[in-house]
Amino acid sequence: MREDLGDGDHTSLSTIPENAKGAARLLVKEAGVLAGLELAEAIIHRFDERLNVKPYLMDGANITPNDIAFTIMGPSRSILMVERLVLNFMQRMSGIATLTHRYVQAVEGTGCKVLDTRKTTPTLRALEKWAVRIGGGTNHRHGLYDMIMIKDNHTDMAGGIPQAIAAARHTSPKKGRDLPIEVETRNLREVEQVMTTGGVQRIMLDNFDPLSLRKAVEFIGGRFETEASGGITLATARSFAETGVDYISVGALTHSAPSLDLSLKAL
Repeated sequence: MREDLGDGDHTSLSTIPENAKGAARLLVKEAGVLAGLELAEAIIHRFDERLNVKPYLMDGANITPNDIAFTIMGPSRSILMVERLVLNFMQRMSGIATLTHRYVQAVEGTGCKVLDTRKTTPTLRALEKWAVRIGGGTNHRHGLYDMIMIKDNHTDMAGGIPQAIAAARHTSPKKGRDLPIEVETRNLREVEQVMTTGGVQRIMLDNFDPLSLRKAVEFIGGRFETEASGGITLATARSFAETGVDYISVGALTHSAPSLDLSLKAL
């Protein structure tokens, strides 16, 4: 609100009478999955308690052009001042929810879950991960603080996978944190190192093609959770999911989702 309003919406203040009342509707202009309506209501009520929102749809609803998500009534100036902030969040969140839903549909029936990543817009991670959940996806770790995720740079700097796992298992309890451990692997040799070392919950199989992924999943044999990552697209998601992997993680859910076209129109 501070970013957008500054010292005032001088267009609305100069053109709209102070006591004017008005109404508007949130018009859907593109098919997808609605997300951010609950947030929009919170923003509107925080901005001006005199504004009344009447929702017609809920977050997670499948929407088509010309659907009405909600109407808003109250002081005209306030409607105009809050319009862009509401649209920015809802368009962004609906775009993420829509793309996530497409991935979830692509792997339906395989038992594989679709994960997001930390590739989010700075300061907006909680909202973008919320949109992933609305779209039917599953949140991966929220930050660096809620999982030990040993990636290639960690293993290279620690001297190897066994050393990195051993250090993580030794240090985490000492800090009073019993965090799950995931290890990224780049080939079957590294997968075998993780399995021999043990003490982790999940093995990430990074940039494996579907054939290599299937072999790795069969080799792991259910002893650890498995996650495929790297270059998975809508076109290839099912071929990865059909390997028997437990999760596929897709950074594109948050870093490349196009905003869904929504508009606020006066009544």
